[in-house]
Amino acid sequence: MHFPFGKMVIKMSDLKIVFLTGTRADYGKLKPLMLACEKDKHIDLSVYVTGMHLFEKYGSTYHDIVSDGYSDIHIAEDYVMTENMDIDLANTIIGFSKYIKKIKPDMIVVHGDRIEPLAGAIVGVLNNIKVVHIEGGEVTGTADEFMRHAISKLSSMHFVSNDEAKFRLIQLGERESSIVVFGSPDIDIMLSDNLPDLNDVKKMYNIYHDKYAIFSYHPVTTSDNLEFEINQVIEALKKSDKNYIVIYPNNDTGSEIICKALDSLGDDRRFICYKSIPFENFIVLLKNADFIIGNSSAGVREACVYGVPAIDIGKRQNGRYNLKIMRNIQYADECCPEILKCISNVDNHRFISYYYGNGHSAEIFLKTIKSRNFRKMDIQKTFVDSSETHKAIINYINEVSF
Repeated sequence: MHFPFGKMVIKMSDLKIVFLTGTRADYGKLKPLMLACEKDKHIDLSVYVTGMHLFEKYGSTYHDIVSDGYSDIHIAEDYVMTENMDIDLANTIIGFSKYIKKIKPDMIVVHGDRIEPLAGAIVGVLNNIKVVHIEGGEVTGTADEFMRHAISKLSSMHFVSNDEAKFRLIQLGERESSIVVFGSPDIDIMLSDNLPDLNDVKKMYNIYHDKYAIFSYHPVTTSDNLEFEINQVIEALKKSDKNYIVIYPNNDTGSEIICKALDSLGDDRRFICYKSIPFENFIVLLKNADFIIGNSSAGVREACVYGVPAIDIGKRQNGRYNLKIMRNIQYADECCPEILKCISNVDNHRFISYYYGNGHSAEIFLKTIKSRNFRKMDIQKTFVDSSETHKAIINYINEVSF
């Protein structure tokens, strides 16, 4: 296994790292890295908890983080969530900036493409602190993609899921030496031997179905027809005559429309609804599901590890996978007949893939951030032109007379 930052530091001063987490989804990704840092005697770990974690309507998932036993957790109790993502971004920046000035970390770690990591990256840059971005360089079909690439440009270091993401970051002008391909860190947990027992999980959540699928659908922030789209999806689920474990959406603009549609399921015993399920319990349910359907990244990232069929609906994950590689996935528009056709065909899509990693992300992460070269890395970034761009610039300078 190759680590691009040279030999390990044999003796080093403590490295103070703060991880920022704002949602149940990003915590599932960051948790393996956080646990590895927590156990390392050379690393001083702090965890900043904000966003959806703090609110009962999204499951009060900060309890899950506290129960994992980190020694230094800060809950952003003064955080105020509104229905405006720009204001929520500003509020996150204010709260995190106060915290950063207090603890003075060497490094800030953020994940993904939401307003919380964007806030963390902005605070890091403006306070001259190294920002490490997990899973940059990916594409999606919504406004999340704008934020993901913005976060990458604000970051000093990148840990990406595959070579495709690496090439995109290079195209964005990032230094190749600052990019490490390490997979999806949640796969570390998925392939571990310490997952809960399925029967225990089903008992914990009062799941009485022997066979079930998982449904998770989030707002597409660029859609102007969300109500029609979610109603088409719900109609298909009802007509499918399958059992479903339903996970409520995140807090992006439009979530209230989806929640209203889910509430219409009423007392239908085929649908068991939850605000949130902790990651380890969720992946046990996923591993044993007939299929997963919706537009959650779990369908295009985690499902393939277990070979679980996935039905990806709509534009939210556009460009994030290749159907020739991810053979467990089917795609459907928000169209009832189209979705039903995919549901009837799930048994032909049971394929395992390790395209996004093989369970060693935390190991690679630790060895990289503790290396001499990483510690000496200059926080000042410069845009790296492609060879074609560089030639064009030189030709332009030579041709223009000043």
